[in-house]
Amino acid sequence: MVIADTGPINYLILIGKLDILPVLFGEVTVPSSVYAELTHPDAPPEVRRWTLAPPFWLEIQPVSSATTALFATEGLDAGETAAIALAVGFGADLVLMDDRRGVAVARGLGLRVTGTLGVLDLAASRGLINFSDAISLLRRTNFHIPEAVVSELQKTHDLSEGFT
Repeated sequence: MVIADTGPINYLILIGKLDILPVLFGEVTVPSSVYAELTHPDAPPEVRRWTLAPPFWLEIQPVSSATTALFATEGLDAGETAAIALAVGFGADLVLMDDRRGVAVARGLGLRVTGTLGVLDLAASRGLINFSDAISLLRRTNFHIPEAVVSELQKTHDLSEGFT
């Protein structure tokens, strides 16, 4: 089971690469609070349009406030807290999350976590996307790209694609 927070879904929609999620993971589950963040008026228009007809592979799961209260940590928003609570509750195989604090909390609870860059890396390693092209698109968003990480990943993909 894969649980997603708002960030990776948001950015994959914005760069037109969301279709890699079902190929990589089959079904993806989001807490209802994450879905609410994706439909919020402050969300990018492309993201809000996408939420009008969620795909068959996306499961929206309610999470009780009593459950999220067990995992509430200062600095995490409702979506991150609910994603962590859902992942712990269901024994998820993987959590998709970008927020550093949220990632630290999730890993501290023994969860496997990757973010948008990790998803793009995995998709590129399986030949589903061109990593450089995806990063170029991601740079056009407000995603904070850690250049050292991207540089290392890019080297790996350049070697695997036969570039020097």
